[in-house]
Amino acid sequence: MWRKRAVGWLIVSFMVLCFLMGRLVQLQLVSTEHFTDREINLLESSVRQRSQEMIIDAGRGNFLDRSGNPMTFENKSVLILFPFLARMDWDIKKISKITGASEYSLRHSVENAKEPFAFGTPKPIQLSIEQMEDINALKIPGVFAVEKKYSRSEKPASQLIGITGQNQNVLNERYPNKDLSSDTMIGITGMEKSFDEFLLPEGASKLVYHVDGTGGPLFGIDVKYVEPANPFYPVNIRTTLDYDLQMMTEKLADQHGIKKGGVVLLDIETNSVLAMVSRPSINKDNPFDAESSGTVNHMIKQQIMGSVFKTVVAAAAIDQGLDDPQRQFDCSRKINGEPDLKYQHGMLNFNDSFARSCNNTFASIAKELKDINPDLLEEYAEKLSLMGPVSWQGDIYHFNDFKQLQGEEKGRVFLSEDAKKDSNFAGLTGIGQHEVRATPLAVANMMATIARGGDKEMVRVASEIEYKNSTSLIEFKEKKLEGDKIAPFTAMKLQRLLREVVLNEEGTGRWFKELPYEVAGKSGTAETGIMADGKQLHNKWFAGYFPYKNPKYALVAVNLEVTEDTGGVNPLFADIVKEIYNNNHNEENPPSGSADS
Repeated sequence: MWRKRAVGWLIVSFMVLCFLMGRLVQLQLVSTEHFTDREINLLESSVRQRSQEMIIDAGRGNFLDRSGNPMTFENKSVLILFPFLARMDWDIKKISKITGASEYSLRHSVENAKEPFAFGTPKPIQLSIEQMEDINALKIPGVFAVEKKYSRSEKPASQLIGITGQNQNVLNERYPNKDLSSDTMIGITGMEKSFDEFLLPEGASKLVYHVDGTGGPLFGIDVKYVEPANPFYPVNIRTTLDYDLQMMTEKLADQHGIKKGGVVLLDIETNSVLAMVSRPSINKDNPFDAESSGTVNHMIKQQIMGSVFKTVVAAAAIDQGLDDPQRQFDCSRKINGEPDLKYQHGMLNFNDSFARSCNNTFASIAKELKDINPDLLEEYAEKLSLMGPVSWQGDIYHFNDFKQLQGEEKGRVFLSEDAKKDSNFAGLTGIGQHEVRATPLAVANMMATIARGGDKEMVRVASEIEYKNSTSLIEFKEKKLEGDKIAPFTAMKLQRLLREVVLNEEGTGRWFKELPYEVAGKSGTAETGIMADGKQLHNKWFAGYFPYKNPKYALVAVNLEVTEDTGGVNPLFADIVKEIYNNNHNEENPPSGSADS
């Protein structure tokens, strides 16, 4: 009996030993880089356990504004200290004298540290170039003065540029043939996602110190500086944004209480985005909070546009000869013919109807256009670049049909062929209701198109991808939008109509008459839904361009889902125009005195 038990124990022991040996082989030889379903890299984990490191630059590519200023990060000259200093006799007095920090604070910070740190964290002290040189000249092991890259606490254009994160499944799905660390940051939204493959790190720049199990030195006290082998990376994405204009528009959008909506500012000459603001802001603690929707860029999402669409109707009416200045429209009636108790404009001609945004005029004209050709409104929306997408796309490098803004939505006029042929739907469409939708970016591009005399161009948010040494990798040149466009004569007439909106004593843009730049544009108030208490919700717009005689900027301000008596955007639009004028005026007339005096 005891022999059977002994044999049984031997068999069990042998099976356990085989299992352990198999597990050891799996850990040491087979699954070293892809352990378990979580794809754990055991080699990296082992190295991390045997070293302390300070990441100087994680290696992901960066975003710059059009002048080369950092948009998402900033470099700070900081003092790096390693924990092993607590076991050493180091020249703390000299470091104290150079930095101005007390010996006590330096010693206390080191004694309580478990890993390398920037002295003063979370707000590290910043060193001058002279201080850095003096500290590094001492050559104290574990004491370094370096430039470290930090993410900006307040990131401008956060929805446009987007956010990054760690997601092993997405990483494997997006880059199945790349050998990337499991903790690689990838673009989740915005331009971070669109340009992700260019931005992937070649490796981090870091200070590394090897330790034993107790945290003591493994190979002496040498700290090594490690950086990627490729000197051209990480790359920089040079956006078309102007940092100062971006910060100004964000500040004004918040001051004017934009809770949902935003601003788009274009450079008309290059058809590039100078500033783009979307609200609500991103929730830093929970970016993907469904309730806040802060990661959504509302400026590239289709919105109900209301009377701004009358610009399209006007263009079609001009070409079809429906803009006879002698013809009168009853603007004291609604589009269904009933008396309008709110707006009693009386009889108006075409030009005055546009300036005062008479619904009955443009509903009537839309019906007439439908009778001529049910496709006319869609055709002219396309000619004015309203249908989208309008952002830059094309073939680059090894990418076919690369899109700078992957999340941009298209616009629309009708959803069905039957709706095009229905007079009631045509009337509602003529005033920008029913199924009419467009993105604020496309609306801004429509204004830029009119200001240029009808030339349609793609909108750029990036002009170039640069290597680390600032040489060019890829250039995004200006590109025309395909398709038909309006005639220069039609554009000229639209320009006059848009300017009359401001000049007319009863025009919906009369508030802008006294601005330092002459503004041309169109207002819009679209009905979007009903609140629980029965109040009507609106999207409120003003879209235009300036200066009128020498157009440089196209601007859209929109406030989404606000009640009738709140959320007007005219003050916001006006303040942005004033600030741009002041900025340009100050640049042209700098303060007296100079460094040479």
